[in-house]
Amino acid sequence: MAPPATLSRVDLALLAGLALVSAALLLWATGSAILAAGFAAGLAVAAGGVVLARRLFPAATRGEAAAPDWTILRQAVNHDDVAIAVTDRAGRMVCANDLFATWMGGFVTPPGLPLDGRGVELLKNAGRAAWRDGEGRADDIAIGPLQLRAQVTRTGQAEDYLVWRFAAVERFDLVAELTRHLGGPAGRTLGHAGVMAALVNHEGRLRAANEAFLLRALGEDDARHFAGRDVAPMLRLDDGGALYFAREGDRATPVRLIQIPLAPADSTTPVLLAMLDEEMGPADRGTAQTYVETLLSLLPFGLALVDRDGRFLYMNRAFVRAANLPDGKKPRYPGDIVVAEDKGPLADMIRRHSSGQQVGGDLSIRLAGQSGEPVSMRIVGVRGLGEAAVLLSLKDSSEESRLKRQVAQASKMQAVGQLAGGVAHDFNNILTAVLGACDLMLMRHTPGDSDYDDIQQIRSNANRAASLTRQLLAFSRQQTLRPQILQLPDVISEVSHLLKRLIGETVQLSVRHGRGLGAVRADPGQLEQVIINLAVNARDAMPGGGTLTIETYPVSAADVRQIGNEFMPPADYCALKVSDTGTGIPADILPKIFEPFFTTKDVGKGTGLGLSTVYGIIKQSAGFIFADSQPGEGTSFTIYLPVHRVAGEAPAAPQPTAKPKKSQWGSGTILLVEDEDMVRAVAERALARAGYTVITAAQGEEGLERFDELEKVDLVISDVVMPTMDGPAMVRAMRTRRPGLPVLFMSGYAEEQLRQSIDIDDVSFLPKPFSVAQLAEATSAALDEAAHRGRRDG
Repeated sequence: MAPPATLSRVDLALLAGLALVSAALLLWATGSAILAAGFAAGLAVAAGGVVLARRLFPAATRGEAAAPDWTILRQAVNHDDVAIAVTDRAGRMVCANDLFATWMGGFVTPPGLPLDGRGVELLKNAGRAAWRDGEGRADDIAIGPLQLRAQVTRTGQAEDYLVWRFAAVERFDLVAELTRHLGGPAGRTLGHAGVMAALVNHEGRLRAANEAFLLRALGEDDARHFAGRDVAPMLRLDDGGALYFAREGDRATPVRLIQIPLAPADSTTPVLLAMLDEEMGPADRGTAQTYVETLLSLLPFGLALVDRDGRFLYMNRAFVRAANLPDGKKPRYPGDIVVAEDKGPLADMIRRHSSGQQVGGDLSIRLAGQSGEPVSMRIVGVRGLGEAAVLLSLKDSSEESRLKRQVAQASKMQAVGQLAGGVAHDFNNILTAVLGACDLMLMRHTPGDSDYDDIQQIRSNANRAASLTRQLLAFSRQQTLRPQILQLPDVISEVSHLLKRLIGETVQLSVRHGRGLGAVRADPGQLEQVIINLAVNARDAMPGGGTLTIETYPVSAADVRQIGNEFMPPADYCALKVSDTGTGIPADILPKIFEPFFTTKDVGKGTGLGLSTVYGIIKQSAGFIFADSQPGEGTSFTIYLPVHRVAGEAPAAPQPTAKPKKSQWGSGTILLVEDEDMVRAVAERALARAGYTVITAAQGEEGLERFDELEKVDLVISDVVMPTMDGPAMVRAMRTRRPGLPVLFMSGYAEEQLRQSIDIDDVSFLPKPFSVAQLAEATSAALDEAAHRGRRDG
């Protein structure tokens, strides 16, 4: 008999690793550490049973590899109110929770969901933004009756997965809330106070009412079947204009009717009716007003009562909040809450309605002490409430205005970014020709020649222009990054010696590092540029000297939740904070500092691209940057970069190995395809001088014709964006005839941006602008890589 199976150390390590990874997934999906810990323990027990079964029954578990079973992950990401799906880089569905299938009508792969209106387009844009920036959002998308908000995050060890989270947007349904309250305790409370309330639709039919109204209008027998009945027959007017309940006959008590609009200037919205018995003495007038105030206090939108002299009598909490009034300081007149220009029109309209006009009207006003954006105020004349003569309705639009400003700002930044990227691309073509021509001329001149210094000056200015285009591409998040796994203290250490020379002797540099910092994935050169730009701005803000402080510290997911920033998802970050003791930034300027070409410096002393470059680099690195400043007290910029983890642990930063410099000479036939004549001419001369045989074409179709005419092509060098047929389409056609054809793409756009649209394997990339030497080295490297692939595949 065989001895009983036991778990080896390898098995135990496998179980522990599986439990840790699964717990991390559950913690990421739900945010609950307790649930994640419990799930990890349970999964370890379950996985132990699997391993033990494999030991006991090896024959049963041996065989062909099965498809991955995502059942455990589906259970891990199950959520009561968030629909979650995971897709891979090929756009295939990997996994989704049960709520996703319920909401979407099955496991439909995003972004091809059955969304209403522009929902599909918005979701596609969010997915593209997630591939590019690490995160994308789509607000106000609808699928049937559901209003959803989507968040898309790039994740995975190789960042080749997208996680789609869909949350329902809570929308306040005023009519539904009133219907519920009138039939519940609130309606009974009003009835005990003598207020009969009913909700009537735009056709005059009853939708809801409290018990006091139903008993007076219909009687006990018919009160249970009130829905949809016409309200007009329930009421009657006598010759004197007094209003009565019709069923009460001659002994009826007259009632006062108050109409409360639920939506300004909307004839299809139901109306709330409040009725009070008319027979009361002068002493009871205040009681009637108290009843109405009780009713108004229950409503979730801003309402206030004004007397005939235009003074406030009452305002509910929603009105105070909408008008942004300080606690305990109720204004005397409605004109006190608006700007000076709107005081006269508001007073005139209140005067007209208080004198008898009962038809409501809308007035666009601007509230004092706020952003100046107009809001709508509804003004309705009322009767029978003693001193009260006018009812004011004010909508709290602060959140709506904030969202509008954010959307406008995002749209503006996106438009400027697209413009900047397009301008930079065109300039890169021009600069490639200028730099190439300078390099070719320098080959014919030596130091000391009369033209040598002039050519060097032209080349130097062209490089400065190339730096400016890189800043534009950084702002528009279209630059080519070379990300590495690194530690922030190492980057700061590399650049600190340069900072000391930049900030001068009057500014003291202080550097502090926190413990437990994780690794981040970023381009070290661009990260150094970020630090330098922030340090130079800080130096300029301290003309009389001061202290520049650079500090790093870890930020956990719990810390992010405590910060409460809606744009930064909870995760582990490494924070880099750059602070100064300078003059600070005024509050009206602070929101504009990341806009391109915005500068407070004198003409000729700044391009306005420093902070916009910083913003673009950080966003392209999947990070976040926030500014905080108090005039006269200094400014601080805080950068949050996500911690880079592999299999649940942060690896040590690898030391980049220096690549051997490629030769600038070679041999072979090169097909050069470039639609810009000046770039094509310079590249052809440069490659010919390096020893290659060069065949040129001005666009994709011509390139295919040349390719078919040639017996042998060792390398195709092509621009990416060309008219009629672009570079990738041309290369795909060529590779159908020769699958292993070596290709070197060159473009003024960013490599990361292009690789999302170029689904071609084994291609090299050369960003514009480039020098003659860089073109020769890239050509040699592409040929060497192709030869290496040929030996490996052979």
